[in-house]
Amino acid sequence: MIDKIITLILLTFVPIFELRWSIPIGLFSGNIDVPIMGTMQGFALPLEIVFITCILANIVLGGIAYLFFDKIIHVFLKIKILDKLYKKIIIRSQRKTKPLIDKYGFFGLALFIAIPLPGSGTWTGAVVSNLMGIGYKKFFLANMLGVTIAGIIVTAISIGFFSFI
Repeated sequence: MIDKIITLILLTFVPIFELRWSIPIGLFSGNIDVPIMGTMQGFALPLEIVFITCILANIVLGGIAYLFFDKIIHVFLKIKILDKLYKKIIIRSQRKTKPLIDKYGFFGLALFIAIPLPGSGTWTGAVVSNLMGIGYKKFFLANMLGVTIAGIIVTAISIGFFSFI
């Protein structure tokens, strides 16, 4: 079972997948068609183990991703052309979107992370937060809330909760 939990953690760390794929793979049995990776065998693990493992892995991932982007951006900005592009594109977009983040703030960021669709989630939330100058603490708390909401949504869909509605 430890090898399956480690695999769930690793799947959760993959930018395209995060917990939107690791939860179903952890819960289901049989073959599961996973984009890019092909077919994977489901693990049929208990719901509580899958939920807690994937949520915690995704929360930790957010913290690591934010710190990674925080450090790597400064390395790339030492390259003159990238610094010029950064100032032209990113800083301009920061000025435009900062009022929106300020208006919806913490909950807007948490909801962005919570939407279990491609293009949202922990990785993108970490990049956006870093580029927008949102502090680590605010991002981490919004990430915890957003990941928990996403985990609840994905788990509910996976177990067929919405089929009753």
